[in-house]
Amino acid sequence: MDADVLKNLTDPAVLFFFLGVVIGLIRSNLEIPAPVAKFLSLYLLMALGFKGGQALADAGLSGDGVKVLGAAIVLALFIPAVWFMVLRRRVNAFDAAAIAATYGSVSAVTFVTASQFLVSRGDEAGGHMTVALVLMESPAIIMAVLLATWVRSRIGTGSEMGVVEPTLASAIKGLAATDAQALVPEAAHPAGQRGPEETGEEHSGAPISIKEVLREAFTDGAHLLLIGSMIIGALSGDKGGEAMAPFVNGVFKGFLAFFLLEMGLLVARQLREVRDVGPFLIAFGAIVPFVNATLALAIGWALGLTVGDLTLLAVLAASGSYIVVPAVVRYAIPEARPSRYFTLALGITFPINIAIGIPLYYAVASAIAG
Repeated sequence: MDADVLKNLTDPAVLFFFLGVVIGLIRSNLEIPAPVAKFLSLYLLMALGFKGGQALADAGLSGDGVKVLGAAIVLALFIPAVWFMVLRRRVNAFDAAAIAATYGSVSAVTFVTASQFLVSRGDEAGGHMTVALVLMESPAIIMAVLLATWVRSRIGTGSEMGVVEPTLASAIKGLAATDAQALVPEAAHPAGQRGPEETGEEHSGAPISIKEVLREAFTDGAHLLLIGSMIIGALSGDKGGEAMAPFVNGVFKGFLAFFLLEMGLLVARQLREVRDVGPFLIAFGAIVPFVNATLALAIGWALGLTVGDLTLLAVLAASGSYIVVPAVVRYAIPEARPSRYFTLALGITFPINIAIGIPLYYAVASAIAG
């Protein structure tokens, strides 16, 4: 275990992440242009999807694949439901729904980093794990919106909504002035929906309908790119894999390192918001990934998954979304504070998983998968 942690911490891509954190914390003027960061994130999704499709075509959707997908759906529904019930006892119900959705969904960058970790140890996972990544993106968003709708109906009837903090009213009132572009750099507005720069109108701040949320959850551009790349990888065969190898394999590690440098800069900026999150939520962001990973490891062990599949299932359960979920939830649950759910996922959980979580989940998976 110690050797795995040390090897992970000395991996060039992970070291570039910490370089970004240090540079950001000392307030250097280094900045990765937004179009470059956007390109890198899209490249990683495209390469990940293509390689997953190739692996899926080679191995097919075996018994293990069906088990993994079933476990992924269960986790995507169970995790947000449980954490919502826990969180609403300590924070207002809208924040609880948004945070629960964040941790019920997944981080594609954490998944990519973990995949590279497995490759370096010769324990690659099956292509069906990319399908699991896709499946776990949207259910948490849908559940969170349903929970928020339920909370609004309870408020309308005068029922208790959980802990209502004194600052909630002012937070909601000031939400329209929040710089969402800074909070969610990759998404100025939900994918598939025309933003203010196209319509000339600002968002009203009112929650959008469940129908619209369903549409946004399933038509998010990054989500569709991942799915499309996976299908192309599966259909293109060995010749397609050889043709794409320099692009999806040869430069992959370097682009991942560059993207993690950008993520380090983002994390450093979000760490300045931690003081506004509070001790309870800071502890939540640090502890919950390991609780979720433990649940996934237990389910995966019971299903008899391989080391690679078991590790990535734990990574998916332990990660929190800081791109797709905030982009949709910011419109679907405007009452929730982005400074909470976004800071928790990116500023606390993401670096913990990158530095400690991935090698820890791998060590446990190696111990129990045999």
